[in-house]
Amino acid sequence: MTRGVLPKLGLVLYLVCLFLPIYWLINMSLRTNEDIMSGLVIWPRHPTLIKYFFIFHDPTWVHAFLVSLTYVAINTVISVTVALPAAYAFSRYHFIGDKHLFFWLLTNLMAPTAVFALPFFNLYYAVGLFDTVWAVALAHCLFNVPLAVWILEGFMGGVPREIDETAAIDGYSFWRFFVRIFLPLIANGVGVTAFFCFMFSWVEQLLATTLTATKALPFAAVMSRSYSASGMDWSLLAAAGVLTMIPGALVIWFVRNHIAKGFALGRV
Repeated sequence: MTRGVLPKLGLVLYLVCLFLPIYWLINMSLRTNEDIMSGLVIWPRHPTLIKYFFIFHDPTWVHAFLVSLTYVAINTVISVTVALPAAYAFSRYHFIGDKHLFFWLLTNLMAPTAVFALPFFNLYYAVGLFDTVWAVALAHCLFNVPLAVWILEGFMGGVPREIDETAAIDGYSFWRFFVRIFLPLIANGVGVTAFFCFMFSWVEQLLATTLTATKALPFAAVMSRSYSASGMDWSLLAAAGVLTMIPGALVIWFVRNHIAKGFALGRV
């Protein structure tokens, strides 16, 4: 009896610790600043959605949210599109320096984003990309493309080479074979890759704030500048924090089956 209860109790405690910060964020977003500063309150005494209405009716917040979604979507599409043929090459062909090149790609993931902030700022300012969604989207490719190549190469390595040879014998061109036969076989890997690319670009703040100023200011930058004459607006920041979790939750929902199979079958 004890053996069956302890694992369940441990799972319950783990879930409580996991969801407590999320619940507390939602709790704060439904309270006023005076209520938040008054002390510990498990449930809002007078719940209100006024901060959510403020965000949705403030052009600055709405524009920043749309900007963030735009550069994240652009980056995810570019990263997956570039990584697919690159991962196929690493998976199917052997050439001089292939292992060294593959390792060099992965070394981009070993450096913190702060290392690249200044070079990107100087480069994009010189070429006129500063303060645009393309600046952030392309900068995030430095990290997402190697990650996508690494993940996809693991999935492609699990596909038998005989499928490629059979398609070639049947008269399929490479791109027809790749799109109609090969991609469906690694659909789980593509879903997992898109998920990780989306989440990195969505939560990354340093490059996003460094490479933008006013026109393409991301949502996280607007959150960090939410000061007023009376100090920090905790309720507003909590409401904004809740909204930032929604896109990630939606992505997880739509690719949940691919993620589950990907973790079981792929490199991740």
